[in-house]
Amino acid sequence: MLSKIKTKFIASLRYKKYRDLHNAYIIEGEKIILELLQQDTHKINILLTTDAWAKTLDKNLITKAYEHILISNIELKKLSSLKSPSKGIAVVNPPNITQDRTDILNSLSLVLDTIQDPGNLGTIIRIANWFGIDRIFCSDNSVDLYNPKVIQASMGAILRTRVFYTDLRTLFSEYQQPGFPIYGTLLNGTSIYKSEILQKGFIIFGNESKGISAELLPFINNKISIPNYPADRKSTESLNVSIAAAIVCAEFRRRTYSAYSK
Repeated sequence: MLSKIKTKFIASLRYKKYRDLHNAYIIEGEKIILELLQQDTHKINILLTTDAWAKTLDKNLITKAYEHILISNIELKKLSSLKSPSKGIAVVNPPNITQDRTDILNSLSLVLDTIQDPGNLGTIIRIANWFGIDRIFCSDNSVDLYNPKVIQASMGAILRTRVFYTDLRTLFSEYQQPGFPIYGTLLNGTSIYKSEILQKGFIIFGNESKGISAELLPFINNKISIPNYPADRKSTESLNVSIAAAIVCAEFRRRTYSAYSK
């Protein structure tokens, strides 16, 4: 049975203040919870499920490492942040992740500057995971990774992607060196289809309305852009940042496939 104290605790995790205080966040949805049960990076604290759904789960997935509580559909609806509640909710502790300098210097990382929309962040995490980019750096003032809308938009990719929050100027200063590209997605950049790109470096995407911060521009040594078509036609001012991320990541990986096929 779900106590009033636990109900209050779980409900509080909708807000960043309490997620930070308790070092915990909420995951909802059958599919992502199933994936959660089969990994060991994000630690489950409490698992809430309906009795009907619990009976369909592999018994080996439910362990004594966390508290498993059966709740009614009515209780689930009260706790859920979704319009159509699923059959389970998990209270999860974030993983302790570290940075590997050698790995960073030899692979691609996405860098997000002041991303504010949780749907955009979640979608970008999903895109990065699709294209085999498992590391994202976010500026400290970006939307919280464990915002419920971010988690839902990531469609489970949050469990497979390492996301760091950091001061981007410090990050770029640390990795600014010859042969390590820092790509900036800018309207005045060279077309990505004509740019020389490597399968390593940082790819920076800026704020939804303001773009990349002026203080970060000096660190960029490769300015790239996504050209509209045809070039002389009037079009929208810019692309949504998650759409831009998908196009850019796709082109980076297309170059990999092209190199292999030669």
